[in-house]
Amino acid sequence: MTAPLGDLVRDREIVVCCGSGGVGKTTVAAALAAEGARMGRRACVVTIDPAKRLADALGLDALTNDPGRIAGDWPGELWALMLDTKTTFDTLVHRHAGTPEQAEGILGNRLYRNIAGALSGTQEYMAMEKLYELHDEGRFDLIVVDTPPTRNALDFIDAPRRLTRFLDNRVFRMLMMPTRAYMRAVSVATQAFLRTVSRVVGAEVVSDAVSFFRAFEGMEQGFRDRAQRVLRLLSDSSSAFVLVASPRRDAITEALFFATKLEESNIAVQALVVNRLHPLFGAHSASDSAGADRARAESLAGTPLGPLYANLADFRDVAEREEAYFADLAARVAPAPVVRVPFLAADVHDLDGLARIGKHLV
Repeated sequence: MTAPLGDLVRDREIVVCCGSGGVGKTTVAAALAAEGARMGRRACVVTIDPAKRLADALGLDALTNDPGRIAGDWPGELWALMLDTKTTFDTLVHRHAGTPEQAEGILGNRLYRNIAGALSGTQEYMAMEKLYELHDEGRFDLIVVDTPPTRNALDFIDAPRRLTRFLDNRVFRMLMMPTRAYMRAVSVATQAFLRTVSRVVGAEVVSDAVSFFRAFEGMEQGFRDRAQRVLRLLSDSSSAFVLVASPRRDAITEALFFATKLEESNIAVQALVVNRLHPLFGAHSASDSAGADRARAESLAGTPLGPLYANLADFRDVAEREEAYFADLAARVAPAPVVRVPFLAADVHDLDGLARIGKHLV
């Protein structure tokens, strides 16, 4: 029988893994996709983490912007890719451009070449585009997304809204006007402003910016419609958000922040994964506590059992402290189930390691 997180892997079309850096989020995402393949699904895991940890976990040298199939002993399929922001942006321009000439005009613009991979929020929006593209193609039953560390992952979720706000901006609409209408519409004050900006950043930069925006003429509605479809996809019942954390104070604080932001966006956390936990020993009765074990250790001092009880008391202390760390987080995301993944004997760097993680997840 599967656990609640296993139900998500079996039934949902999109699973978004989010959380702060260093909590094992990439590994969890890869393990969930692998479990999807074991359930007979065509699964694809997508990372926008430039550290390339996903390739390491899958035992690969590298990943590309196109899905690559991972061989394995499962009835389904496992595919993986790492987002290339600029390639995805270029593809998007070609899709929305009215003519090949318009697309080439944008791709050849110096401002576009500078911002395509570097502008704040571009990576997150292109990740949304890649997710939508993969879903729209219908090649996969399950897409698992590994997001960047928490604060950037909020940009990932908000990217479609920010694009829409940008396209509705008055300055953007003004610069999108055809040349003659633009010259008639721009007031003397605005022209003076552009001249001032030109003196500060250079006339070439301003010229590139104006050319860049005008090159988008007629394309903005396509971007706006796409952004709205992405938002609907994220909020659809076929999508699920899984919050990944570890039992460290800083990681729990970040996870609480992120859970709050998701709640503000009307997105429910479907499962909480707490990774790298020390195990809880015993039945958690009054006699199974760190204090009781220390008392036993003292009473058995000088015998072989004394040091063992002292060691057990130390482990209970750590495990109980970790449970206390994420109690508030578990309450915040309730009724989402809490999935506990213990420390493993070795780091995850291949499919066997992912399988070990997968058993704890599903």
